[in-house]
Amino acid sequence: MTITITAFKRSPDGGKGLARDTRVRWALEEVGQPYEVRLVSHAEMKAPDHLAIQPFGQIPTYEDGSLCLFETGSIVFHLAERYPGLLPEDRDARARAITWMFAALNTIELPILELTTAKIFEADKPWSEERLPLVKDRVRARLDRLSAHLGAADWLDGAFSAGDLLMVSVLLRLRMSGILDEYQNLAAYVARGEARPAYARAFAAQFAVNAPAPN
Repeated sequence: MTITITAFKRSPDGGKGLARDTRVRWALEEVGQPYEVRLVSHAEMKAPDHLAIQPFGQIPTYEDGSLCLFETGSIVFHLAERYPGLLPEDRDARARAITWMFAALNTIELPILELTTAKIFEADKPWSEERLPLVKDRVRARLDRLSAHLGAADWLDGAFSAGDLLMVSVLLRLRMSGILDEYQNLAAYVARGEARPAYARAFAAQFAVNAPAPN
């Protein structure tokens, strides 16, 4: 059976690649697996059929025969374990790549999501102006350490891995804030990720769904 994932019928980001289905699309492209996409509206995400797969009513989900998964970290890890191309063969290098997957989603993404919340959902609060610089500083504190680790290397630990895939996906959320540009090596790192043919195919596929209709 063909792998099926779910994605927004109309992504809130307008097809900029920030919706989490892009991460799964990218992983599937990296490992060379064909897939189908079932588009769901916000209302359909709360329907019983979707909640049976994703209990929290989100996207993406992953279906392959009787196997149903949710959470991008879990899906990307499953693909990396099942197919070659996203995890090293060496046992220790493999463990380090998996560690970077966790770091991307836990250590780096959480303060970035806090920044998104502060800028979009809390902008009208009377305390927003005072809080925003504090949130930005927390993001920079994480990026300081990430930048120091990466240094002049192309990828986080040797060859490109699932850890890099998730880290680049997370850092892309910072582009509009301007904070990413404060770190030359991290901006170049993200650009290398975007330059991968598999990413380009994934981005084009999700953008096609959200592209404005011709006049």
